[in-house]
Amino acid sequence: MSALVLYFQVHQPYRLRRIPFPEVGRGGGIFDDPGNARILRRVAERCYVPATALLLRLVEEGGGRFRFAISVSGTALSQMERWCPAALRGFRALAGTGAVEFLAETSHHSLAFLADPAEFRAQVALHRERVESLLGVRPRTFRNTELAFDSASARAAEEMGFDAMLAEGADHLLGWRSPHAVYRPAGCRRLRLLLRAYRLSDDVAFRFSSRGWEGWPLSAAKFSRWLRGLPGDARVVGLFMDFETLGEHQRAGTGIFEFLGRLPAEAAAGGRFRFRTPAEAAAAEGGDPEPIDAPRPVSWADFERDLSAWLGNPMQAAAHGALYVLGPEVRRAAAAGRPGLLEEWRRLTTSDHFYYMSTKWSADGDVHRYFSPWPSPHDAYLSFLNALEDLALRAGAGAAAAPAGDRAP
Repeated sequence: MSALVLYFQVHQPYRLRRIPFPEVGRGGGIFDDPGNARILRRVAERCYVPATALLLRLVEEGGGRFRFAISVSGTALSQMERWCPAALRGFRALAGTGAVEFLAETSHHSLAFLADPAEFRAQVALHRERVESLLGVRPRTFRNTELAFDSASARAAEEMGFDAMLAEGADHLLGWRSPHAVYRPAGCRRLRLLLRAYRLSDDVAFRFSSRGWEGWPLSAAKFSRWLRGLPGDARVVGLFMDFETLGEHQRAGTGIFEFLGRLPAEAAAGGRFRFRTPAEAAAAEGGDPEPIDAPRPVSWADFERDLSAWLGNPMQAAAHGALYVLGPEVRRAAAAGRPGLLEEWRRLTTSDHFYYMSTKWSADGDVHRYFSPWPSPHDAYLSFLNALEDLALRAGAGAAAAPAGDRAP
């Protein structure tokens, strides 16, 4: 019997407010709290509240046979706790069923694994504690921000005690191998790697409502036929997508909730597939799985499926570098009695800020523009630098944070 591993990612960043350079350091705050609260409540109404209610009903109706995984970023948890407790109650109810695995990630949805290994481990530990405190479960499986994976981060995950890790089933990672198997990351002894079947996942996450797509309209019955058409040796099928697919990116009027409501029964028909959580699918793999090496990071974003969505141009690289240069100064300020500065700095590590600076074009560029609150990548860049300068002044680092010549007027 093959394992069907359904996983949803829940995330909301702390978006920045527009800070003209003359206002930098004048105490107005760097985050757009009214805008963040408005977006969080809107997404909760369209997605989080109805989707968690539907998933809870499906778990209960199936007697626990319908099983899946969710990861909720620390920034999303904090926003729900502050601005929409009803949404948090929905995820807490799912955690209480025992049929839903909650995963660990970086607390602030960062790319710290690239720039600061100690900060990376600190954010993972912080997120693990938050999930255990708010949802009552201790994560056993790790997913890095944006499903980023390389062999070094896998070894770090194993050292932190995780049993499994998720990654993108990118063609350049797999070569001739199948995404429908469990692997062992190179250099790891016991960590198991589960991969995303990106074509099937994107059929739901991106193409579901596209009338120009040859698969439209997509029903649960049709999708389940595609699953049953996979090769007989497909042991694991990873369907990984944003939770916001349900009602936000794919609105209720597209039929996405009806699709989800029928998927458990349709996919299980015929007896080939059984829904499993990532930890269950990893534990079921006997022996020593085939090793797989990733010397360079892969992710689930854009055509390249690498880190170019966040670090592919000079603006992104400069901003990311300047952010981590400021880290030691912020930690010293936090140790001296201003811990709020460290929390602000960590909110700036959230990958979304760098995603908004992307200058890609064509279909990938359209996706970046869909998510960005800024009129242009350059606006996103300058706004980030002004926010970073504001934080640097309050931490005592002055103008050292922003690259010379890149400060907004």
